[in-house]
Amino acid sequence: MDFEITNYMEDALHTAELSAHRGEVPVGAIIVDTKTGRIIAKTGNQMIGRHDPTAHAEMLAIRAAANMVGSQRLVDCDMYVTLEPCPMCAAAISLARIRRLYFGAFDPKGGGVEYGPRIFDQSTCHHKPEIYGGIGEEQASQQLKEFFASRR
Repeated sequence: MDFEITNYMEDALHTAELSAHRGEVPVGAIIVDTKTGRIIAKTGNQMIGRHDPTAHAEMLAIRAAANMVGSQRLVDCDMYVTLEPCPMCAAAISLARIRRLYFGAFDPKGGGVEYGPRIFDQSTCHHKPEIYGGIGEEQASQQLKEFFASRR
């Protein structure tokens, strides 16, 4: 696997770990400007802290990146997220025109990319990014399992 891809996903995994320490479901997302290789957004879930059901890591990262580049289109950007995006986040990724989506753990229950409604395969989808699932899957899955086990 490409060294840069691995490093970016490790950064997303670290961000997910920080979310878990705040009591949030451990999901981390980063957005990379592919022209410079620079991370332009990095965040984790903040639904509890913000009292906002839309404050998923992907949504917050898209908002931050769009503000950083000054455009709602992120055509030269890739997203790395530790969990398969839900339908809401997948739709936002499409609307933002993110170039590539790399995700860690698959989400049979709540996913919207490989599972569930498969947002990018719908005829109403505006843009389908290149998709690479299972990057850092073992570590991402373990973070989630440990988080939920500690709450039982």
